[in-house]
Amino acid sequence: MKIFVLNCGSSSLKYQLFDMQDESVIASGKVERIGMEDAILTHEPTDKEEVKLVTEILDHTTAIEKVFDFLVDPKHGVIKNVTEIEAVGHRVVHGGEVFSDSVKVDGQVKAAIKGTFDLAPLHNPANLVGIEAVETVLPNVPNVAVFDTAFHQTMPQNAFMYALPRILYKKHKIRRYGFHGTSHKYVSMKAAEFLNKPLEQLKIVSCHIGNGASVTAVNKGQSIDTSMGMTPLEGLMMGTRSGDIDPAIIPFVMDKEDLTLNEVNSMLNKHSGLIGVSGIGSDMRDIEENMEKNEYAKLAFDMYEYRIRKYIGAYAAAMDGIDVLIFTAGVGENSNLLRKAITDHLSYLGVKIDDEINNTRSKQIRRISTPESKVEVLVVPTNEELMIARDTLRIVKSSK
Repeated sequence: MKIFVLNCGSSSLKYQLFDMQDESVIASGKVERIGMEDAILTHEPTDKEEVKLVTEILDHTTAIEKVFDFLVDPKHGVIKNVTEIEAVGHRVVHGGEVFSDSVKVDGQVKAAIKGTFDLAPLHNPANLVGIEAVETVLPNVPNVAVFDTAFHQTMPQNAFMYALPRILYKKHKIRRYGFHGTSHKYVSMKAAEFLNKPLEQLKIVSCHIGNGASVTAVNKGQSIDTSMGMTPLEGLMMGTRSGDIDPAIIPFVMDKEDLTLNEVNSMLNKHSGLIGVSGIGSDMRDIEENMEKNEYAKLAFDMYEYRIRKYIGAYAAAMDGIDVLIFTAGVGENSNLLRKAITDHLSYLGVKIDDEINNTRSKQIRRISTPESKVEVLVVPTNEELMIARDTLRIVKSSK
């Protein structure tokens, strides 16, 4: 079975085509600058040369049509006909309280996704556009929505509720939802598989550390708490996001700096975090390169590491223990310096890492803790697209 996985943004999309017989990627790519005359389509067929096309692509439907043209192209293609695609899996950022699992798309599902537009105004409208574009191009192929928030719907009420008047929850569904759920679910399952232990017996703290970052407490295979909240702004210090702050700062800064609501929102989401503190940028590689000669780069790194470490400790407390600590995503998988800084301060949990293994680069899952460590510390490459493909396959099979 071949499954097409699609992740749509407002002016871009990313895709992968999987052969689910062996879960191999047979093609991937992206379309950038949708809506413009000089849009860029990058198509990467496995075992063939990458190809780029610069052309006018004014909407997502046209973008998907051109992607499918490349998939069946005699020279650059990987399938003979688009009818070989038996299902399409879509990343949808926010499922609200409606979706606790992936779901086959129908009219009611699309209406429910529209109902979450206020919760994810930058993402969900684009995600729905992608679904409708595929319905236009491949009208007889089932679509499956896979939600970033679904994995966290197992959080208990005392973890997801804010200490605000309850009427705000009843009227506007103001609560903590959490994100990166597809990634946290995938790496938790991979960790249990790697350790040859039942997931239902493990207390896992999963650290998805990239430009966006979150930590999740996974107890017996279920998310019981996570650092992101109603939006991805809450929690850890990130590349450009502030993470946790005193909420009273917002009206204070608005008054002192004469900022509008949109301006302060932009400040917190786009101009804070690593870039705001360091003044250098939002990329951890740039921060690490400048730490010895720039005090603010060093401060940004120290703040970033400290926040992650605090959440790990909090979630070990929330689960009354920890068996496995996972590092994943761009920074988590690649920054040996950050992993060491964090784990060096977790000795009270019995964490000990092997510096030599930690300093080794690999694209494979690996254990970086020593045999004496009381906590298994793993670096687990995430694969959200494969998780979406697996969920799509599961949902389509169960609906037949």
